[in-house]
Amino acid sequence: MSNLESKDQEDRIRRAFKEKDWSEIKSADSWAIFKVMAEFVDGFEKLAKIGPCVSIFGSARTPRDHNHYKMAEEIAAKLVRHGYGVITGGGPGIMEAGNKGAHSEGGKSVGLNIVLPFEQFNNIYIDRDKLITFDYFFVRKVMFIRYSQGFVVLPGGFGTMDEFFEALTLIQTNKIGRFPIVLVGKSYWEGLVDWIKRTLLEHKYINEEDLDLFSVVEDATEAVQVIDDFYSKYLLSPNF
Repeated sequence: MSNLESKDQEDRIRRAFKEKDWSEIKSADSWAIFKVMAEFVDGFEKLAKIGPCVSIFGSARTPRDHNHYKMAEEIAAKLVRHGYGVITGGGPGIMEAGNKGAHSEGGKSVGLNIVLPFEQFNNIYIDRDKLITFDYFFVRKVMFIRYSQGFVVLPGGFGTMDEFFEALTLIQTNKIGRFPIVLVGKSYWEGLVDWIKRTLLEHKYINEEDLDLFSVVEDATEAVQVIDDFYSKYLLSPNF
């Protein structure tokens, strides 16, 4: 961490402990509320009519020559050929691959970008009218969940884990429908899945049927097949 970043972190911590008078609190909170509302309105207006889509999650740091990048691109292309649009976080890495695959097949390519001090910039494969940039992670996650009919999760870091567990928790608690969640790359996910089984399940913090809320697959064909099979059970197709 640079000296500038270190100072910024110290300033943030100090501000958290600073006592504010009522006018300061009211002013700051009021502006924050309007900003949050504006992001929700913008998201709802742009995404309301996108039709059935699948969100693809994964690391922004994945290079273009990596197998995971190529797999994300292939998954997105297959999803479009099967009638789905694709939603990503709008940035580089796996997100870019997802948008690129959708764009290459002429499908809907949605990017929910986030303002970050590093790493994140929107990629060039997003439909112009379907790029939305957020300041707030929680508003962005609402858009992922609200407008997705499935979730494909490729290898990634903390942000990817956050998105995976957000969808998993909302499905487990019946806050959203039981949409399919697909983890891609067995060797990458096996440690986490084993920990869930050995630790969470053994301590009875989850039920055994909760393990059925997600699938683990190895390649693009299997990933798309899980989503197709899920909707075929309900006699639904992407053009519903």
